[in-house]
Amino acid sequence: MDHYQPDYTRIVNAARNQATDFLPLYEHAVSVQVQEAILGTDLRGLLAGDLGDKEEGFSRSAGYLASIGYDVYAFEGCISELVQGGRGLTGVADALIADMGDLEAYPWDTLPDRYFERFDPYFQALGRALPPGMKAVAGVGNGPFELAQDFVPLTSLAYLEVDEPDVFALLWKRIGDAMYAIWERFLTRYGETFCLCRIGDDFGFKTSLLMRPDTFRNHVFPQYRRIIGLIHSQGKPFLLHSCGAIWEVMDDLIDYCRIDAKHSNEDAIAPFSVWLERYGDRIGNFGGVDMNVLCMESEQAIREYVRDVVRTARGYPGVAIGSGNQIAHYVPPEGFLAMVETVRECRGEV
Repeated sequence: MDHYQPDYTRIVNAARNQATDFLPLYEHAVSVQVQEAILGTDLRGLLAGDLGDKEEGFSRSAGYLASIGYDVYAFEGCISELVQGGRGLTGVADALIADMGDLEAYPWDTLPDRYFERFDPYFQALGRALPPGMKAVAGVGNGPFELAQDFVPLTSLAYLEVDEPDVFALLWKRIGDAMYAIWERFLTRYGETFCLCRIGDDFGFKTSLLMRPDTFRNHVFPQYRRIIGLIHSQGKPFLLHSCGAIWEVMDDLIDYCRIDAKHSNEDAIAPFSVWLERYGDRIGNFGGVDMNVLCMESEQAIREYVRDVVRTARGYPGVAIGSGNQIAHYVPPEGFLAMVETVRECRGEV
C-alpha cells in the first residue's frame, strides 16, 4: 500500500457525526506488546525511561501506527493510579471510604497536582513525538463511575448507597470536582496535542447496567455534563468508551450529558449494525469488529467479517472502524493487521 498521510480531522469529523473523505481507523488502545511483536522494538523500556526515551518511544509507536493508516494516537493517564491503582476497581482492595469522616479526611485537593507530577512527562513527550498530521485522542483516564469503584469497590458501593446516602451522594461530587480541576488544567496545557477528548467508563455488562439507571442519572451523569461542557467550551468533541448493555441510559448520555460519539461494542450484546440503526443519526459510532473474531478467527474470516462491517457502515456519516474494545496484549498481531489491511483495502488504498 502507498505511504499514508495522517489527517486527524477525519476522526474529529467522525466524532461530530459528520461525513469524512473515507472511513477512518480508530482504536481505544493498541497494546505496546502487540506493537513490539510487530516492530521488534522495546517500546516499554523506552516509555519507562527519561523524557528523551519517552519521546523516542512515542515517536516509534505513533510513527508506526501512522504508517499503517491511523490518523490519531490514543493515550491517557489514569487518575486511578493515584487512588488504589485500580485495585479497588477490580475488587482486590478494601474501600477507602465508608463514612463521612473518611470522605472528609481524604486529600481531594492534592489530586490535580499529583496527577500532573505523574503524567506531565508523558504528555510532554507525546506532544513532541507525533508525526505531521496526527494528533492524540483520550487524555485524562477513568470516568467517575470507575473512579468511585477504586475508592469503594462495586459491592461496597451498592451498600454505601443504601446505608450512607449522604456519603454516597457527596462522593460523586468530590470525584467530579477533582476530575473537573484535572481536565481544566489538562486542556490548558495539552489542548494543542489532543484533538478529541475521551473518557473510558464501563457502565454495564452483557445484560444490563451495573447499578440502577437512576443512580447514574442522579449521581454519575451530572459529573459528565459539566466535564463535557468544559471540553466543548474548548472546541473539542467528546467520545465515551463504555462497555455493556447500556441501552437504558443512552438517551441520557446523548441528550443530557451531550456525548458526541460512543465506542465499545460486542456481538454478544448487539452487533455494530444495531448501534448504527439506533444512534447513527444522533452521534458518531466507533468500533465494529468483535474481539472474539480478532482473537479466535482465521485471517480470512477476519477479513470477511471486516468487509461486512464496512458494508454495514455505509450511509452513516460518523463512523470510525476498529475493534469493539481495544487491541489488548492477547490479540494476535496477525488478526490486528488483517483488520487494518482490510479497512484500507475497502477505502481504496491498494
